[in-house]
Amino acid sequence: MSSMRGFARVLAAALLIACVPAGVQSSVVGMCYGTMGSNLPSPPDVVWHYTNFNIYDMRVYSVEPPILDAVRNSPVKLMLGTSNDDVALLAASVDNAATWVQTNIKPYYPDVKIKYIVVGNELTGDAVLSIPAAMRNLKDALGGAGCGAIKVSTAVRMDVLANSYPPSAAEFAQPYMTEVAQLLATTGAPLLANVYPYFAYKGNVDKINLAYATFQPGAPPVTDSGSGLVYTNLFDAMLDAIYAALEKAGAPRVRVVVSESGWPSSGGVAATTENARAYNQGLVNHIAYGAGTFEKPGPFGTPKKPGQIEAYLYAVFNENQKPGEETERNFGLFYPNNKLPVYPINFAGTLLPRNWTRRSIGAGKHN
Repeated sequence: MSSMRGFARVLAAALLIACVPAGVQSSVVGMCYGTMGSNLPSPPDVVWHYTNFNIYDMRVYSVEPPILDAVRNSPVKLMLGTSNDDVALLAASVDNAATWVQTNIKPYYPDVKIKYIVVGNELTGDAVLSIPAAMRNLKDALGGAGCGAIKVSTAVRMDVLANSYPPSAAEFAQPYMTEVAQLLATTGAPLLANVYPYFAYKGNVDKINLAYATFQPGAPPVTDSGSGLVYTNLFDAMLDAIYAALEKAGAPRVRVVVSESGWPSSGGVAATTENARAYNQGLVNHIAYGAGTFEKPGPFGTPKKPGQIEAYLYAVFNENQKPGEETERNFGLFYPNNKLPVYPINFAGTLLPRNWTRRSIGAGKHN
């Protein structure tokens, strides 16, 4: 515990924690808590790490009791995943969903502030056909258990779109996504989307300007030939492609929450600390201040969808056991062994509650 206080002093000169000005409070900068590492800090230390840097929104990918216990009665709000293997089970019957809720939600909620339950992450193949039924059953089960305030959605990647350029031409590639979109329209839940300009850039280095992909000022703007909207960064263009697809699916009012986004600092094409810092800092600033600054924020949102953005950076720590290419193990903003930043970054957030202390994490109380 004392090591965390020392850590905060070490970083005081390197990281500035800013308070969001009045009127910007509904913007959300969250962070994903991946657990595929052999050297990760304990869950209570991770929760303190979040709050120490004014991050109060966390995504976790499955029900892990030590994490939920650490979050209990903390200021942190949770995006909680089912496992991908749970989706078919939840789709099979409301009774299965009710059992899942009694086992995985009731012991924690509302002491754990669960905002969203994510029914599957980036599912592919025939498994996607179970998503709508699983969402419906889980929503009904949550309502029956007195947890109806929790929103139910699913997390998709960009290949759910038949095309994404120009953004106005985008539409969903498969019929199940139209069903998902219309279900979300009836429940008021957002669509969760993993939006990675890094992978779009990596696959099109000869067509996409790096500065445009990483929020660099002065990048040549791109005009959507269909809508006439002008884009100054790739993130907005990708997000608006999803909004265009929702519109064509008959769900124009469904909000998109960016459930993952980030840039790797090592291990592959354009994976440098400079590019990672530029992208992640640019995204934080874009969400917190819009096209403005800390002193004069706004306008907010994307060219197609003005308004506040909610997005989750991937990820809090580098994960040394994550499979795939080397970049997959280098998306973290912090090193897990010493919790130091991979590169300096300023998070925009709100002040810790005055009655919140280190001792209350995992202890189930406020002091």
